[in-house]
Amino acid sequence: MCRSIKPLNNFEPPTTDDEVRAAALQYVRKISGAAKPASVNEAAFAAAVAQVAEASRVLLDSLVTTAPPKNREVEALKAKARAEARYGS
Repeated sequence: MCRSIKPLNNFEPPTTDDEVRAAALQYVRKISGAAKPASVNEAAFAAAVAQVAEASRVLLDSLVTTAPPKNREVEALKAKARAEARYGS
């Protein structure tokens, strides 16, 4: 799993379209093996990012949960603590 892609479901405030697009971009970069596509592939790359972002938004909007919304700051602190435990300070 690409470590740059963060869970986006069940946050308050809700996930923004920019966050969904950033995750889609990371996913397309990962599976294509290119951080920046060759000029001949730019249109295909951009179309893939748009399609993945759209599918991701549909998924996020369709998910149902009874759990209370997560707090972004609390989740960021948890992630930082996990990283420190894993990699040291």
